[in-house]
Amino acid sequence: MRPLDPLNLAGARSHRPRPWRWLLTLAGLLVATNAWSEEVLVAVAANFAGPMARIAEAFTAATGHTVKLSSGSTGKFYGQITAGAPFGVLLSADDETPRKLVAQGHAVAGTEFTYALGRLVLYSAQPGLVDAQGAVLASGRFARLSIANPRVAPYGQAAMEVLKARGLTDALAPKLVTGESIAQAFQFVASGNAELGFVALSQVATPGQAVAGSYWLVPPSLYGEIRQDAVLLKPGVGRPAAAALLAYLKSPPARALIQTWGYGLTP
Repeated sequence: MRPLDPLNLAGARSHRPRPWRWLLTLAGLLVATNAWSEEVLVAVAANFAGPMARIAEAFTAATGHTVKLSSGSTGKFYGQITAGAPFGVLLSADDETPRKLVAQGHAVAGTEFTYALGRLVLYSAQPGLVDAQGAVLASGRFARLSIANPRVAPYGQAAMEVLKARGLTDALAPKLVTGESIAQAFQFVASGNAELGFVALSQVATPGQAVAGSYWLVPPSLYGEIRQDAVLLKPGVGRPAAAALLAYLKSPPARALIQTWGYGLTP
């Protein structure tokens, strides 16, 4: 299996924001916050944990601020945030949750934006099991299919939309193994507890590494667009590190890294 090249995925779009605009923005943030650095507590959707760890390192090197990451399902974070969890920034796996948090007074209106467009993959740790059209789903050649909980995880919702589009919802219902998050859904497949699983492309397409196993890159026409939005939460108001991180996510270096992990980008 050749290394997956997310930059050449069908439908991916390359955007070239004007570098000088970002440089002016970052320069202003550095001038404003250079007198001290602080830590920002970030709730990040499980599918974005890998790229966010890399982005956090680059962000710290550029600004001096540090990032403490907590990864999990978006639905779980919603419950924690509404209960008073002290996160300063949310990197959601959808765009609905940030809107709800803004409407309910837990996040700041006007700060939300789409930092990535998610891609869904049908994956197996077994080489050759998954074909290029996903026909294995109807083949009966597997006992378990792993998905994230569709009630709390947008990638799980997308997986159910694919099964519905293929007319397999009822036939595969007895084979479904549900993970609390997309991270747990991936672990079920990686460990062999499930032969197949619907996971995020970013979990399979680690930059610079060959894909271990087989996969089907699900056509976006089979599920709703996965717009992953970031938003400033109320505990992050007035905190320079939180504002600086949201600005950095829009920078060319951050956007380039996001794209190498298989995500699409908005203008």
